[in-house]
Amino acid sequence: MPEQIRRLAFVGIGNMGWPMAQKLLEAGFELTVADAVPGRAARFAGELGGHAAADAAEAAAGADALITILPTSRHVSDVVEEVAGHLPPGALFIEMSSGSPEVTRQLATRLLEGGVDMIDCPVSGGVPRARSGELSIMAGGDVAALDRAEPVLRAMGTTIHRCGGIGAGQAMKALNNLVSAGGFLIGVEAMLVGQKFGLDPALMVEVLNASTGMNNSTQKKFRQFVLSRRFDAGFGLDLMVKDLSIALEVARENGVPVPFAALCREMWSSAAGMLGPGQDHTALARFSEALAGTALGGGNDPPRDG
Repeated sequence: MPEQIRRLAFVGIGNMGWPMAQKLLEAGFELTVADAVPGRAARFAGELGGHAAADAAEAAAGADALITILPTSRHVSDVVEEVAGHLPPGALFIEMSSGSPEVTRQLATRLLEGGVDMIDCPVSGGVPRARSGELSIMAGGDVAALDRAEPVLRAMGTTIHRCGGIGAGQAMKALNNLVSAGGFLIGVEAMLVGQKFGLDPALMVEVLNASTGMNNSTQKKFRQFVLSRRFDAGFGLDLMVKDLSIALEVARENGVPVPFAALCREMWSSAAGMLGPGQDHTALARFSEALAGTALGGGNDPPRDG
């Protein structure tokens, strides 16, 4: 029977990874962190504790489990190649990125050749819930591997949804973000229509949250990041486009026509192209504002031309 997980390697301590790794330290796990950004791992260890590794291979040596939370499956693939031969047989690879289910299945086969099980456990809840340890985790993989990982996952999230075999968690995460992205887009358009009519967008958000139009964006994004003109929710516009592309990939592989989802993805992709790199996903509102020719609430950053 595999040993209880105590020694963890954590690769990717960015906006989400940093507070998630901190929660693991607070739960008493022995933690070694690594990150592609020079000095970030050392800064984490200096401020919070644990150990800093020069790279993923060094972090993996002797670990009971290795966690990745990285921008794309390509980055995860690079880590898998890097840690091959360093992560001991019997270790567990916990992939928490929002990645491609098909690529993850291929990586799981690759890792199993070295005696390492892989599970995919992407998260939802954003930076605030990563900081509070209240993430929603969508898990896929072998039941025994998921059982073994449960204490690790419980240190970072309050709800763990077992979605099926390897790749199922990532499929669910992509489809969740598809629903979220559709709700955000239609909500912004509704506010723009209402404002043209003469309604106050802030009042509209209040009414939506008391009515059947309520969704995550009306509750946690419109007032906080759009009407405030902050556009800094902590999740990149490029990452949302990536997740929508994965959702369409899942639909295509399973032969399901999704015309509305395809249009939704095209709108988000067009926004990314117009606004340029480095934008928060809530900045999509500025793309819709440009189409409407007006900024919500008389915002202090009027939409760009064309």
